[in-house]
Amino acid sequence: MGQGEAASPPPAEEKAVGEEEDDFGYRLFPDRNKKPQSFLVRSLFTFHNRCQVMLRMTLETNPYAQLLLEAMKQSGCTVFNDRHFSCENCDGCVGGGFDSATSQIVLCQNNIRQQSHMNRVVTHELIHAFDHCRAHVDWFKNVKHLACSEIRAANLSGDCTLMNEIARFKFGLKRHHQTCVRDRAIRSILAVRKVSRETAEKAVDEVFDACFNDLEPFGRIPHSKTDAKRAYRDFQNRDRYNANL
Repeated sequence: MGQGEAASPPPAEEKAVGEEEDDFGYRLFPDRNKKPQSFLVRSLFTFHNRCQVMLRMTLETNPYAQLLLEAMKQSGCTVFNDRHFSCENCDGCVGGGFDSATSQIVLCQNNIRQQSHMNRVVTHELIHAFDHCRAHVDWFKNVKHLACSEIRAANLSGDCTLMNEIARFKFGLKRHHQTCVRDRAIRSILAVRKVSRETAEKAVDEVFDACFNDLEPFGRIPHSKTDAKRAYRDFQNRDRYNANL
């Protein structure tokens, strides 16, 4: 499992004898191991209703999410609302995560309270899902693979926009966007992996340039919803051009 806006760890797997136990972040998502509640119980749960309504709004109106959904469909990984998204209770302050075992995005219904937050979480986790679709990502054993996807998610999801950073009281630094992406990628790895900060920083630094400059499927860093709309339009036009070749 993975941390909300800033993480996307993989699912648990059996450990070899003597290997250090690692839950791959599942401790943050306790509902993953519970029997699903009935539709009636879930429909009466305010958090769940609110989560579903906000998710629907994101998928129908947010250009970041719309571009990613179309890109995944083009890559043969069509996303279905009722199959690939799950509103659940989570521990801590995480907003969501990507479960590669089920190809499912978990949305933390008890922590996501605003539509703007839902937009960022869905976009962040869809980037992980897109990476999972297009590449052979070793979420379990290769921390560099995880670091790369975390860098891309922080870079392209809007996590590090100027307004979000001002809200965190972080602004005015040279190369601030790159600094924000690096810091959030490291934080995400530490949230879902039992590794030292030194290990997380080393993994991020070793792949940073290549992964920061991998802008697929946006083709640009979308610093705002306007940028995302332009990227979505360019993506659609690119597909139309390729179809006419």
